[in-house]
Amino acid sequence: MTLSKRLFDITLALLLMSVLALPTGVLALWVLIRSGRPVFYLSERMKTPTEAFQLWKFRTMTVASGDTGVSGGDKTARITPEGRILRRFRLDEIPQLWNILKGDMSFVGPRPPLRQYVERFPGLYGAVLQSRPGVTGLATLLFHRHEERILAECRSREETDSAYAKRCVPKKAYLDLIYQRNRTLCYDVVIVIDTVRRVFRRH
Repeated sequence: MTLSKRLFDITLALLLMSVLALPTGVLALWVLIRSGRPVFYLSERMKTPTEAFQLWKFRTMTVASGDTGVSGGDKTARITPEGRILRRFRLDEIPQLWNILKGDMSFVGPRPPLRQYVERFPGLYGAVLQSRPGVTGLATLLFHRHEERILAECRSREETDSAYAKRCVPKKAYLDLIYQRNRTLCYDVVIVIDTVRRVFRRH
């Protein structure tokens, strides 16, 4: 990560934290009242092929022991009513500002993968994770909704895993590597703005 990209991340994260402090507190209280504890969902993700970190999000599902893997149609019934709203506007990802400030993530980059897929596709993620994982990115902009449709059709953990591994991982990696070859600070700014624009346009 270049110094300019890191400074951009820190500056924007601090700015958003100050602006969103009150709304974040309100959302946390809302989740607590409606869904109970825990308010936050922590998930192990990979920062590099060998280094993991805890990704922070607002909890959007009912708690289930042994919950692993990506979210597919097999988990849809567990999404809470408030969780649907948080996901719809990507408000569940606000706590990731803390991950950005810590240096686990950037605003723009590949979405941080689960350990199981990094271990299953070491060559692929060895290349993808040369970029710091991000909250948004080229693959998020161009493939996220298609990925949602693919996984929504799955009715078991095994089916979700197979669909994600075969139909999503290679295509997302292809887009992540295109970003990696063309990344600049200006490109990051464009992706951030386009992400915000698409969230509001979609809803």
